[in-house]
Amino acid sequence: MQHQEIQLKTPDGRCPTHVYHPDGAGPWPGVIVYMDAIGWRPAMMEIAERIANAGYFVLLPDLFYRVEFDVSNGLKLFSDPAVREDMMKRVMPSASPGNVVRDTQAFLEYLDAQPDVMHDKIGIVGYCMGGRLALYVAGNFGDRIAAAALYHAGGVATDAPDSPHLLAPRIRAKMYIGGAMEDAGFDQNAQDRLSKALDDAGVDYTLEMYAARHGWVPTDTPVHDPVAAAKHWETLFELFDEALGTGVAQ
Repeated sequence: MQHQEIQLKTPDGRCPTHVYHPDGAGPWPGVIVYMDAIGWRPAMMEIAERIANAGYFVLLPDLFYRVEFDVSNGLKLFSDPAVREDMMKRVMPSASPGNVVRDTQAFLEYLDAQPDVMHDKIGIVGYCMGGRLALYVAGNFGDRIAAAALYHAGGVATDAPDSPHLLAPRIRAKMYIGGAMEDAGFDQNAQDRLSKALDDAGVDYTLEMYAARHGWVPTDTPVHDPVAAAKHWETLFELFDEALGTGVAQ
C-alpha cells in the first residue's frame, strides 16, 4: 500500500488530500471518496485505504478545507448542541455542492495527470453528506463518472429547485444507493422521488434499504453496524468491479 498526503490545488485554495494506491505497477482505476459531515479523520481514512487495497487509486479530500475546523470535534456533532450549530451554520456550508463540484474538477485533473491511473473510468463513493455530494458530482460530470455509490445519504431528493435528483438526466454512471432505516433525510417520499427520477432518465442503479441507522458505515460513529457495513463493502466492490474493473482481489 502506498500513501501520501498532498495539498491539492483547487480554484479556492489548497485542499489536503490523502492519496492511496496499491503497491506494484498500475494503472489502477481512480476513485474519489467523499467524506461524511463528521470530517476528514481516521475512520474515513480506513475506508479509503480498504478501497485502495482492493485495487484502486484513491483520493480522500478534506472537503472542509475552506474553514478552520477541529476534526476532533466532529463526533461531538451527535452530543454537543454548540458544536452541532457551528457545523450546520459554518462548517458544512463550506462544502456546498457548488464548491465541491469545483473541487472535483481539480480532483479529476489530478487523477488525469497520474500515470498510475486509468483515465477513462472514475468511480466515486460518498457517505452521509458525501453521498448527497456524490450525486451532484455524478450529475455534473456525466461521462467522466462510471460508478457512483451513496451510503446513508440524505437530502438527495427534495422539493428544493437545486435538489440533486434533478440531475438524473445527466448521470451516466452505474449507481448503488444504500439507504438507512428511519432516516428523515431519506424517507419513503424521497426514495420514491429519487427512483422515479433515475427510472425516467434510464440510469442503471440499485436502491436498497438497510436495517441500520443513518451513519452505520464508519467505524467510529455511535450507530456503526458491523453487519450492515460488511454488506456495504460487498455492494461497493461489486459496483466498482462491474463498472471500473479492478487491479487485485480484495
